[in-house]
Amino acid sequence: MADKQLDATRAAAAFQKAWFGELRRRVFDERQPYALVQADVPFELFDLVDVPAVSNQWWAALIAARRQAPAYLDAMRADGLSDSLCRYCSLGYAATRYRDVQAPPWGGLPAPRLLCARLTCDCIQHVFAMWADVLGAELFEIDHPGASELPPRWWELGRHHWRTLVEPHRLSLVVATLERLVERLEAISGRRLDREALRRRLELVNLQEEIFDAVRRLIATAPEVPVRMTEQISNVMATQWVRGTGWAVAHARAFHDEVQRRVETGVAACPGERARLMWVGAGLWHDTDFYTAFEETHRAVFVWSMYLAFGPDGYIRYGLDDPMAALASRTASFNEYLHSPPWAAEWIVQQARDHRIDGALVLRPRSMKAAATGRLFIERALEDAGIPVLPVEADVVDDRGWDPAAARAAVRSFLDTRVLP
Repeated sequence: MADKQLDATRAAAAFQKAWFGELRRRVFDERQPYALVQADVPFELFDLVDVPAVSNQWWAALIAARRQAPAYLDAMRADGLSDSLCRYCSLGYAATRYRDVQAPPWGGLPAPRLLCARLTCDCIQHVFAMWADVLGAELFEIDHPGASELPPRWWELGRHHWRTLVEPHRLSLVVATLERLVERLEAISGRRLDREALRRRLELVNLQEEIFDAVRRLIATAPEVPVRMTEQISNVMATQWVRGTGWAVAHARAFHDEVQRRVETGVAACPGERARLMWVGAGLWHDTDFYTAFEETHRAVFVWSMYLAFGPDGYIRYGLDDPMAALASRTASFNEYLHSPPWAAEWIVQQARDHRIDGALVLRPRSMKAAATGRLFIERALEDAGIPVLPVEADVVDDRGWDPAAARAAVRSFLDTRVLP
């Protein structure tokens, strides 16, 4: 990644490495259980019964950032597994299954006691079932009930009116599933879930996301963007995996305060910016330098991604008299918000307007079927709103088909012909 401009970014990176080192120590030295989970699973439940959880997507991004993905994915292909599997979800499996290919980051993942995934696309169940078999771990699946009603401007309902936003039959199904998950976690850890502690944790999650909401407003309204998109992602995601903890809230505040100081003193990520860009989709983890490649030549800076914006709009839940229901209301609809029309398109257009976006790069992911479902609708909605769009064909972790020079040339042409004519 390009040079880090914020002290908070360096602190976030150091925390994640230390946290993972402590996890390995607990698992190997103290024989404590941990879980390997999809990013949209409610991490709070795991932490509150002392079963730490590692995000599959975070681990895949770390492997990809070290340019290690091709060797693992080649080994998976040579073993007869189809390239049509989502590589973002299956890269972690490949790195576990084919350990002899190369040394994994930070010593690699220890064997988990439990794997947990929401069944949001056809391949997740297949990947996690294979993974559980290889590791000899238990698999817990969370069904993904589809929505039959899609109220407009969902982000205005989620905080206070989440029982209206999530239909009763969907909410009750997810609540029942999470209660079964709690039973399994309690059996694994030997600890009972404290419901009052869950309520307090969700209150702290709300506080953390309120702080990020303030950061979002600072970025949207500043004359020039004070913090690069890549550093937004680093600071947000380091806290989201441990959201609602003391460290996460404190780090969110430190990040906010540093961004605010930059705004107040007129410090810009890209001084003299001429174009504000948004990135729609998961991060391009194998080539994060892509996001700063146009600052010098065009004074074009990436301002927005879903990672900072989704926290305030997707996580905050007020009215915590039934904390499990509030948690389930968030868990039920991640994919609709981020990927499915009309929800995703409507939200992203609003975000583009709020952040004064001049051009949007929309990822068309090659193997992520769930994430690809609404991309054409998003592109059309942005264009209809007067925001030029450049589709980007890429895989977020697999760089075997990625041509960095050609991709950068396409963006330069886009900037010259459509954004900065």
